[in-house]
Amino acid sequence: MPSTRDVPVLLLDVDGVVNALRLDPPDGWQRGLFQGFLITWDPTVTARLRDLHESGRVEIQWLTTWAENADRVLAEPMGLPRGLRTHARPGIGPTGFAGPLGGEAAWWKLAAAQEVAEAEPDRRIVWVDDDLVERTAETVEWLSAHPQVLVVAPDVFEGLTHAQLDEIEAWL
Repeated sequence: MPSTRDVPVLLLDVDGVVNALRLDPPDGWQRGLFQGFLITWDPTVTARLRDLHESGRVEIQWLTTWAENADRVLAEPMGLPRGLRTHARPGIGPTGFAGPLGGEAAWWKLAAAQEVAEAEPDRRIVWVDDDLVERTAETVEWLSAHPQVLVVAPDVFEGLTHAQLDEIEAWL
């Protein structure tokens, strides 16, 4: 069994990643209302994420405005593992999609990803967040200096796809 240091971290966002903002989801997708927010997900994608985590290929950690509510409220219904480490925006509680400040606050997620990388500089990181497309200017310099970080930026309306999961698995 590999040590934790050998297992890459997968920093996982919720909205636009496992929660696709689809008005008409494909057959087989699931929907639920959680703390007033409509969540739409592909259970085959969340099952693959769970398998990656449970097989020891990655250690999923939450990096989302949902903060601890991702683990407490969303993980189990979506088929994701519980008890994952959570990185939260400093000084602000969980909000969920389109909650107070949305994705603002001097992009706190970049600072959180940097802290993860600095804590274990030899550990590889997969960072999955739809906001990475909009935040390229803020992240490009740091990412170019950290080749051990793979970024995957799903389309907010599609969410994380099987093709992107294939890309992640090939990189692992």
